[in-house]
Amino acid sequence: MAQRNTWQRERVREALAGAPGFVSAQSLHATLRDENTGIGLATVYRALAGLAAQGQADSLQSPEGEALYRACSTTGHHHHLICRNCGLTVEIEATDVEQWAKQTAERNGFSEAEHIVDIFGLCATCAKARDEKRVAD
Repeated sequence: MAQRNTWQRERVREALAGAPGFVSAQSLHATLRDENTGIGLATVYRALAGLAAQGQADSLQSPEGEALYRACSTTGHHHHLICRNCGLTVEIEATDVEQWAKQTAERNGFSEAEHIVDIFGLCATCAKARDEKRVAD
């Protein structure tokens, strides 16, 4: 069932596009609440789920298990490198991962395999700041 394109959904899309990296539905809702939009948390969740289903938003699960979203800047299948500290996200192609997933599925009798790969680490800026803090301590 297609979602209607309401003003609330459009406002969620705009807020997501303005967010720096991946954000939770609750964080996005807090931003919208601070702007006095009157958009409820359930509406934010529905809008984000619809945007992700239509390929207009990326969705992933954080290491803590929370669903995170961001406006999709690349069409088609891709993966992410995500900084655990600042949330910087880089979209990457991963030909080796694609081949491995296909071969692993076939080796185990599966076809039409799909996968999600997101790599969490520290970006160069956050790693440098961490190292400088260690030296200072």
